[in-house]
Amino acid sequence: MTLPALDAKHTRIGWLADLDGYLPMEPGILAVCQQGMQRLEQLGCAVEAAALGTPADRVWQAWLVWRRALVASRIAPFLLQAKNRERIKPEALWEYDQAQGLTASQFFAASAQRSAFYQHMLTLLERYDFLALPAAQVWPFDAGERWPTQINGRAMDTYHRWMEVVIYASFAGLPCISVPAGFSDQGLPMGLQLIGKPGADLAVLQLAQAYEGAAQDILRITPNPQAR
Repeated sequence: MTLPALDAKHTRIGWLADLDGYLPMEPGILAVCQQGMQRLEQLGCAVEAAALGTPADRVWQAWLVWRRALVASRIAPFLLQAKNRERIKPEALWEYDQAQGLTASQFFAASAQRSAFYQHMLTLLERYDFLALPAAQVWPFDAGERWPTQINGRAMDTYHRWMEVVIYASFAGLPCISVPAGFSDQGLPMGLQLIGKPGADLAVLQLAQAYEGAAQDILRITPNPQAR
């Protein structure tokens, strides 16, 4: 289905990149995503380097609390029988165990931080129509690797820290879509997140449609399954 065309010449996009160095990225990712931002500029969008403007680690810590609470509640029924513990993967057990000491005041504090983050994102989206981030912090890795333990020399302190870049849209409850940005020299694909205002799902889809029209050069490329 073809959507109504986006008025690109009146569209402002804030490029958050790696949050001023806060998010570790494997070499080449930002450069490939910059190519995607250039396609948006070619459409007529006004692209500007933007800052998150709030401490990213506070967002991460609040997200951790929410994840522990949500994951633990889903796993708890399966742990009514002790023998099931050995059947559950270590990462899920870690979430469950971390949540056992979680207090109501800690969860309330995390909820307050989430609300503050949402309000901050609304302020940021008064200046921009959309925000953009890389879709990942690492290139696709071997399926035999459980999860990346380090990125560009920086150790990951949890099993999911390597994908921190994806929490911002979901934690704020904002519509988001990932579009193809390009490929590494080895043929590995990378994407670009486009984040919209609350309830602006149609606008996000319109921007993605316009972007894909300008990205036919990479959409015709098949990822290299032998890369890495």
